[in-house]
Amino acid sequence: MIGRLRGRLILRQPPLLMIELGNGLAYELEASLSTCCALPETGAEVVLYTHLAVREDAQVLYGFGTLAERTLFRNLIRVTGIGAKLALVILSGMSVDAFARCLEAGDVATLIRLPGIGRKTAERLVVEMRDRIQSLELGAEFAPRLPARAPDAPPDPVQDAEAALVALGYKPADATRMVRAVTADGLPSEELIRRALAATLSRG
Repeated sequence: MIGRLRGRLILRQPPLLMIELGNGLAYELEASLSTCCALPETGAEVVLYTHLAVREDAQVLYGFGTLAERTLFRNLIRVTGIGAKLALVILSGMSVDAFARCLEAGDVATLIRLPGIGRKTAERLVVEMRDRIQSLELGAEFAPRLPARAPDAPPDPVQDAEAALVALGYKPADATRMVRAVTADGLPSEELIRRALAATLSRG
């Protein structure tokens, strides 16, 4: 079992990452938006915890920035109706700590605001995972951080934030609406993402 990778980040196209270990060998991984955006610039050395999923038609390696994320992912895919793709959506939409608080409070309303999570799925998550939450190694909450751009590529915070939300699973039109609703002069992409997600998840 592949449990951890250390190597050079050579490709980041959320949710796809590629890590070169040396001697021309590189691994492709899928990761949450939070993990993808928290990584350093392309070319830097990174360390990711991994989970290998073996199916009849494919072997998929998933990467996580923290052990807490990997632990939560492994618990999520044990829930009826939650596959790896939907588990990554959940990890992209909220931190491990925030998800744990939703379970402890039975906060179905917040969970159903994540893309792809309906009421029945949210209720199933609360019922099946509430008893397991104590065993999760909770990590510190963090907001997604976008990678630095090359010096000759001027940043466009609004476009970066919209692209990040689309990678998270929101429809392009919804991503545009969410970002434009919180856009203000001088705000960086990571702050726009944080405000857009916070506004969406707080709506009653």
